[in-house]
Amino acid sequence: MASFYVENFGCRATQADGAAIERQFEDRGLTRASAPAQSEIVVLNTCTVTAAADQDARAAIRRIRRENPDCQIVVTGCYAQRAPAEVASLPGVNRVVGNSHKSQLADVIFSRQADAVPRNASNSDFVPLSSLTSQSEIFVSDIFAHTELLGAPVFDGPGSNNDRTRPNLKVQDGCDNRCSFCVIPYVRGQSRSLPLPQIVEQINALVNSGFREVVISGINLGRWGRDFDAPLRFEDMIEQILNQTDLQKLRISSVEPMDWSDELIRMAATSSRIAKHAHVPLQSGSDRVLRGMHRKYRPWHYREKIEKIRAAMPTAAIGADVMVGFPGETEADFEETWRLIEDLPFTYLHVFTYSSRPGTPGASMGDQVPVQIARERNRILRELAAQKKLAFMRTFAGQTMDAITLNTFDGTSTEALTDNYLKLRLEGRHEANQWLKAQVQRVEAGALIAVKEATQFSL
Repeated sequence: MASFYVENFGCRATQADGAAIERQFEDRGLTRASAPAQSEIVVLNTCTVTAAADQDARAAIRRIRRENPDCQIVVTGCYAQRAPAEVASLPGVNRVVGNSHKSQLADVIFSRQADAVPRNASNSDFVPLSSLTSQSEIFVSDIFAHTELLGAPVFDGPGSNNDRTRPNLKVQDGCDNRCSFCVIPYVRGQSRSLPLPQIVEQINALVNSGFREVVISGINLGRWGRDFDAPLRFEDMIEQILNQTDLQKLRISSVEPMDWSDELIRMAATSSRIAKHAHVPLQSGSDRVLRGMHRKYRPWHYREKIEKIRAAMPTAAIGADVMVGFPGETEADFEETWRLIEDLPFTYLHVFTYSSRPGTPGASMGDQVPVQIARERNRILRELAAQKKLAFMRTFAGQTMDAITLNTFDGTSTEALTDNYLKLRLEGRHEANQWLKAQVQRVEAGALIAVKEATQFSL
């Protein structure tokens, strides 16, 4: 029986796509290999958000070709969609399958017939090109004609479903924004949403399988439902999940600042079934830079949203994406970003250094920031973020917190994650996927150190 292995790069959406690809192979009777070196078919599900992401994919292709020269290498995902000919030219690559054809990837591998054509593509759009190398084929078409939403639940941790926790469910894909630095709309297409009945059905299936927390995610999650013939709001989905499922804890992943409506903040603050966690992309604290990025808010709008979230949820985790080194970013612009971050109650940051992406407006902008300056700004913000995170964690010493146990035991303690997104080490061995009351004793090595509270009660 043929074997396969899917290696994912990048964001949660890519991981959800990878899980769906695995299902395609399993439905055809293939077995999942434990590593690329033991697999007959290796699928690299790539990211292209930065130049470093492209480099990671190329390095993986070289590694797999060296370790397993007889396997078939299939490259899919965002890098494959953006630069198919470039990927096809790499030694060892057998097929390049863009996001436009990812939902039919298994058909592409096992069939050259017309039934490999996605339902929304014409025969003229489906183009297997013998390109650049005699053995490489390219299957890519217009991503903006793509209307399907691919994805399957992704789980934290390896092993069987019994060992996994906190499944991530992708409910939205694509983006209609055009931020000048971002290539994602050009490789993932227009915003599209998973229908609400399917969301409820999938979450109920996960609950019936014993899972207690589900993370909902998307490329532009707050835009969920806007593409329907009868548009719905993101808040409508949250309300129906709470009303039509018995899910113990819903965690909302990244939502753009202007999509944090007063109603969404109220729902997150008042429901014990919604994790106290808000991830709100910032990118820059400089009004001038935000305008150059084509972001749809100003620093004062952003400040207002974060202050509302903190007022409604005093113990919530509040995180942000921040970019340094955008073309033309001056020292004064960076100082504005630093001051805004220092002022606001962030508990963690994801700090990125600008990476020029072919085909984006940012790539043609002048006044590119020298890389050494951008890296130093990145270091400064990461240092500030670490200080803010540590100060936040220390406020919980001596307190009781809700935490879900994960599947990692180091011999003395079990890893867990609090409702407000803090890493916790719980003394002793505990079954995974359980919400427990934990008495926090101290902060040590980036984690809360805690013991299980004697009196336990369900959420």
